[in-house]
Amino acid sequence: MDGFFSFSLYQLLGYFHLLLFVLWLGADVGLFMLGQHFRKRDKYDLSQRLILLKLLINLDMVPRTAWALMVPSTITLLAAGEYWQISSIALVFSWLIGGLWLWLIWDAHLHDQTPRATRDRKIEFILKILMTVFYIGLGSSSLVNGEPLFFTWVALKALIFGLIFAAAIMIDIVFKPVGPQLANLLSEGSSDETELPLLRTMNRTRIWVWIVYALLLITALLGNAKPL
Repeated sequence: MDGFFSFSLYQLLGYFHLLLFVLWLGADVGLFMLGQHFRKRDKYDLSQRLILLKLLINLDMVPRTAWALMVPSTITLLAAGEYWQISSIALVFSWLIGGLWLWLIWDAHLHDQTPRATRDRKIEFILKILMTVFYIGLGSSSLVNGEPLFFTWVALKALIFGLIFAAAIMIDIVFKPVGPQLANLLSEGSSDETELPLLRTMNRTRIWVWIVYALLLITALLGNAKPL
């Protein structure tokens, strides 16, 4: 029985990694469904759609939280599994970055529609750019040189994770007009003039959301099958 209940650090980190993935993708599917219903102005009046929007904003904190924790936990998992020889200082730094990111997203959420939230989101945007460069560089360098990530499937996961960051940046850019468009919808009411620009923005954003889903599924396949 003692052996049954004993787990290595690598196994526990692997479980935590899987749990974050489930929370990220699972909650994102919920966001997608809420967004689909928000678009149906023929079925819901404006007050009902705004309730859906409020639910969407709150639920969005689940994948955002999972994503922020995914960065340090994944790097720690790689170190524990001896896929990457990384120093203790670098591990601590990764958790500091994850903690900073976590604080930024929650502080912005709790102080939404304030200059403080605007500042937080600007810093988070810069952090996403840095993470994009880091993971794409890490994956690409490892694929070409065979280090610092020794296994090809791990290097591919790092590269794809960087592409997920890039797609998320595109979501932020494409989705940016939604704020003023929602303000117009609230002040002027529902009409083709206020609804159609919002719908077009949501449609453009949805393309990048699908790209994120596809990349997430590819990383899950690589992590499970461990090919190459």
